[in-house]
This record gives sequence, C-alpha cells and structure tokens, in this order.
Amino acid sequence: MSTKTLANKKALVTGATSGIGRAIAVRLAEAGATVYVTGRRAELGKETVELIEKAGGTGHFVVSDVASLEDVRELAAEVGDVDVLVNNAGIFPFSPTTEQSLETYQQVFDVNVRGTYFLTAALVPAMVAKKKGAIINISSIGADVGNPITSVYSASKAAVDALTRSWAVEFGAHGVRVNSVAPGPIRTETAVTQAGEVFEKISETVPMNRVGEPEEIADVVLFLASDQSSYVTGAVLAADGGYLAS
Repeated sequence: MSTKTLANKKALVTGATSGIGRAIAVRLAEAGATVYVTGRRAELGKETVELIEKAGGTGHFVVSDVASLEDVRELAAEVGDVDVLVNNAGIFPFSPTTEQSLETYQQVFDVNVRGTYFLTAALVPAMVAKKKGAIINISSIGADVGNPITSVYSASKAAVDALTRSWAVEFGAHGVRVNSVAPGPIRTETAVTQAGEVFEKISETVPMNRVGEPEEIADVVLFLASDQSSYVTGAVLAADGGYLAS
C-alpha cells in the first residue's frame, strides 16, 4: 500500500492518547492524513502529536471525554468535517455479573456505545453531503467470545458491531463506508497491567502463538480508511491471530 494513501484527508481518532489509538493516529498520519487526536489526558495526547510530527505527519490534540455528550458535541464542532472517523475510545473494567455495579455498567456503555453513536451522528452528515467517508469502529473479539467476567464489556462491543452493520446499510448509498476492527489480545500497557503475569500465557490460546501489537491493528484500520477497501462495508474484521477460528 502506498505510504500516502490518505493524502489531503482529515481524520479523527478518539482515545488516541495511548495503546491502539495512538498507533492508529500515527499510522494514518504517516499515510498523509491530518489527524485530530482526542482523549482525556492532555499530556499523553501531546505525546501522540509529537510522535505524529516525528513521523513527518500533522497532528492536533483536543481534550475530550466521549462519555460526556457535551464533550462530544464540542469535539464535533471544533474538529469539523472529517474524511475518516475512528471510534477507538473504550474502557474495559471487568466484573462478574453478580458483582457488577450500576455506575461502572453505565460508564462502559456511555464510553463504548453512546459516545461512538453520537459522535458518528454529529460527523456523518458532512460525509453524506460529500458522498464519501470512512468510519471505523474498534470492536473486540469479546463481542463473540463468552467470558465469565466480561459480560458488560462484551455486550458493549456487540452493540458496536450491530451499529457498524446498521450504519453500513443506512449510509452505504451515500458513499460512506462503515466497518469494525475486532482485535484479539494486543500488547498495550493497559492490557499487560490488567492481566499481569497471565498476559504472556495468552499467546498459548492463539493459533499464531503470539499476541498482537498495536501497530498491527493500525495497519488494518489504514486499509479500511483508504480506497484500497472501497468495496468493503458492514464488515467486522477480526485481527486476532486466528483466535476466533480456533
């Protein structure tokens, strides 16, 4: 794929202060896009912009918490029309169902589903008007795998995949493509911290015998953001080393 497949494009990546979101933002910038980076942590957001600039790209940071509808509205107004929207912001506090607090349940859906929904609703009209645009939602293989402590997180990601399919149908005739990327186990600081010593053992459950890297998810997002995937919409693309196939 050409290194400048997104030349003269404008992209917005939510939750891009670290991990997968940061890798996506840098990769889109390397491909020529002007990338707007959002998240709650200003210092980390500035670090992402510095990485973008070091890679020869152009980046801007906007402090925003997608759990807040006011923040979502302000973010959409500040960034304006975009060619590529990557709904990456997400949280995953895990808990058995009988110990699940209402507060955390609400927080997961506010960030993972409601924020994605209303940011897309605010930005998609301009894409429809231009008859062109790409929306990529970052989902998870958790939407398709049962786990005793991830019921709320998994349900939120299943909702994201359902939105992907609905939006693909709703906006397809207007030239707007909508797809999901569903990562498997990915080596991010948060994942390693939460899983502890168990993290490296996860590779034993993956057919490729290793966990993935954030940059590998970023490459999939770049493909879906570019015209290389011009006939792909409504898809949930698993980037999981074969986990779901096993």
